[in-house]
Amino acid sequence: MAEVRGVCDERFESVREMLAATLDGPDVGASVAVYVDGEAVVDLWGGYADAARTVPWERDTIVNVWSTTKTMTALCTLILADRGELDLDAPVAEYWPEFAAAGKGGVLVRHLLSHTAGLPSWDEPTTVEDLYDWPLVTARLAAQAPHWEPGTVAGYHSLTQGFLVGEVVRRVTGRSPGTFFAEEVAGPLGADFHIRLPAEHDHRVAPVIPPPTRSHPTLMRPEDANTTAWRRAEIPAASGFGNARSIGLVQSVLACGGTVRGVRLLSEAGCERALEEQFRGVDRILNTPVRWGMGFRLEGRTCFWGGWGGSLVLSDLDARMTVSFAMNQMLDQSAPGGDRSLAAVLAAYEGLGA
Repeated sequence: MAEVRGVCDERFESVREMLAATLDGPDVGASVAVYVDGEAVVDLWGGYADAARTVPWERDTIVNVWSTTKTMTALCTLILADRGELDLDAPVAEYWPEFAAAGKGGVLVRHLLSHTAGLPSWDEPTTVEDLYDWPLVTARLAAQAPHWEPGTVAGYHSLTQGFLVGEVVRRVTGRSPGTFFAEEVAGPLGADFHIRLPAEHDHRVAPVIPPPTRSHPTLMRPEDANTTAWRRAEIPAASGFGNARSIGLVQSVLACGGTVRGVRLLSEAGCERALEEQFRGVDRILNTPVRWGMGFRLEGRTCFWGGWGGSLVLSDLDARMTVSFAMNQMLDQSAPGGDRSLAAVLAAYEGLGA
């Protein structure tokens, strides 16, 4: 059985077994964490940071987690709303006047968070290099007409959501979303998560390993995440770097009423806003039934989302538990072992009930 390192409360031994099994199977390197009441009852890692399996995955190894980054950007907006600096029910154009163009004056901030704004992609041809040019891609979104009546239909805004929400954060605070996150969230918590990775951390990064099949073509290739340009960019929907420990620590704020380890980022009411349902039905991009809240997918009183290839974070506001998983080997969900983040969640609940 694969060697797994770290700490694990004996009640959660099933989580350790899950990680060892996936490292014996489809995964190369991975980390998993479970927080209960803001304390890490599971903080495990194992495997290798490289495809050749020559460099061990260490305690401080980090990796690009794709759309799990969206949960960090959403948290920033909830914090600003809780402080009274941002009204989630206000028109986006109240903060970003240029956005009112092409009939978007009625688009609300909450429409951006719930993938109902009608801007799931760029109408103009857009390259991955364009994503590194913040003024360019946000100006294109501001000028673009919505693909549907905002607020009526959901369609997953896989890349655009981060720029849309991020520009609102920038207009409200005068800081880029990556800077706001670093100064107001990661810094106070001591969380090793980055939206724009400083060069000093490059040596700790486990390169993304593409999935065996490429059944979901997008504007990006998995290999793009391994470039210096990607690491230095702020793509608040997809370019976050961290590990299960840091992801879980940040998102446990929602599960714990807004305070973790003596650091208060939200009020209890501010945490509850994540659970406000904005859409229920079939997402026209994902083609699956979804409940979207304020920046998160909802199931009961849990809020969660994951990243391309398999990363995930889930917060249960009733159980005061957060579960997170991050890895370097991307898999399609339909591939054997592709649901290992779900296996981590189920193992955590098994431990919680023990």
